[in-house]
Amino acid sequence: MKLNYNIAVLIIIFSISACTAPKSSVNTIPDSHNSQNSLDWEGVYTGTIPCADCEGIRTMIDLSKNMTYVMETKYQGKSEEIFRSNGSFSWDKSGSYLIMNKESGKPSYKVGENILFVLDSEGKLITGNLANNYTLTKETNTLTEKYWKLIEINGKTVKTSEKEAHIMLKEADNRIVGNSGCNSFAGSFEQQPGNRISFSKIASTRMACMDMSIEDQLFKILSTVDNFSLNDGILSLNRARMAPLARFEVVYLK
Repeated sequence: MKLNYNIAVLIIIFSISACTAPKSSVNTIPDSHNSQNSLDWEGVYTGTIPCADCEGIRTMIDLSKNMTYVMETKYQGKSEEIFRSNGSFSWDKSGSYLIMNKESGKPSYKVGENILFVLDSEGKLITGNLANNYTLTKETNTLTEKYWKLIEINGKTVKTSEKEAHIMLKEADNRIVGNSGCNSFAGSFEQQPGNRISFSKIASTRMACMDMSIEDQLFKILSTVDNFSLNDGILSLNRARMAPLARFEVVYLK
């Protein structure tokens, strides 16, 4: 009987302890989701923001996971010069703002879903009718609607010619346009799964230049490539598993 009495007492004690135990603290933990840890913020952002004495400031910012950045700006309608800077950045305590200038300690951009909001000199959001113009949008289309400058052809570095050799792929009508270093040209392209690509119906102007070798090689390559690869802003046009036939570098501020 004494044993049963002791068991009953223990049950009562445990029941009282359970009723008076502190509530779980799970619900008291603050929400830790912010731009830094919940958004895919790494990548290239571009846009044109208002300018007091030019047509607009064309801007490109490349944010890397290692907390470094590259920035390029061009004052449209005023100069063809491209200003380039790079360095490291940090996040503010909230994890929503980027601090690019360590000396001032003030945020430069607020990070949203695939967008950077340009802040004023005090690190605050710009308001008013022109607020939407102070944004940079993340590049999500990796191949089309970009200016690709030819930097290598058949394994050899392309030197500056009379005109800058380049291509642009237009998404709307699957058109390729560009310049061979001498003549302007246009045609069609077809992109298929597995990084397959082909070009056809290439037609160009008929101007004669001192050196036509780059043009001859480029047009031959465009008629034979069957796949492409992209890596860190470099586009390679290939045939089968051979070495790249031509390599292009993306230029954002054209």
